[in-house]
Amino acid sequence: MSALPLPAALAQVLARGDVWRGDVLARLPDSAVPTGHPELDAELPGGGWPRGNLTEILVDRSGLGELSLLLPALASLSAAGGWLALVAPPCLPHAPAWAAAGLALERLVVVRADAQAAWCCEQLQACRRFAGVQAWPQATVDAKALRRLQVAAEGRSTLACLWRPAAQAATPSPAPLRVLLAAGEDGLAVRILKRRGRPAARPLNLSIARPGRTNRAVVGPSLSLAGARSAATAPVA
Repeated sequence: MSALPLPAALAQVLARGDVWRGDVLARLPDSAVPTGHPELDAELPGGGWPRGNLTEILVDRSGLGELSLLLPALASLSAAGGWLALVAPPCLPHAPAWAAAGLALERLVVVRADAQAAWCCEQLQACRRFAGVQAWPQATVDAKALRRLQVAAEGRSTLACLWRPAAQAATPSPAPLRVLLAAGEDGLAVRILKRRGRPAARPLNLSIARPGRTNRAVVGPSLSLAGARSAATAPVA
């Protein structure tokens, strides 16, 4: 028996993205950014990293190749002429690895923010000049600040991601998409904790190049541009 067509009014509501049926993934009004991993795209509403909404990426420890997971999406935004911002990153981007991944370093901005990371992220989205904003707020960022970031992301064409400790997985968040990363057998184990649509059945194991084995995605704690130039000539461990 074929399913009955949805009433026109209901179909319009479901097309908004913030309302969905419980047995399917939500539709997104804005185009998503492909992750570079088809198996992950198939599990994300819209078929990729969402724009116009906040995404939380939780990591149990650094050094997993976690930032390399975002490089294909960031590279596609950069190739389209978009500006990218990193707010309070824990380590300096490794320029050769990012350039090799297809990112235009002249349109990459690194922001020193410390305790103001959430505020900086909000302002960068409000200016409407950045295609991608990645931020590492303090672990003590409160629910009010998270809600402001989600509101700031709504209706924008920005890929906005917050990187937070895995210990925050049990803490409620207004982010429509929450992803937990851990070490996998051959790269990263990706567990979707929250998405608009049916719950994810199981974690995904994605093959991700580990920093230090081929190319680094990050190197060292310094955030200065002068440090970036000198780090680019340093040997890869």
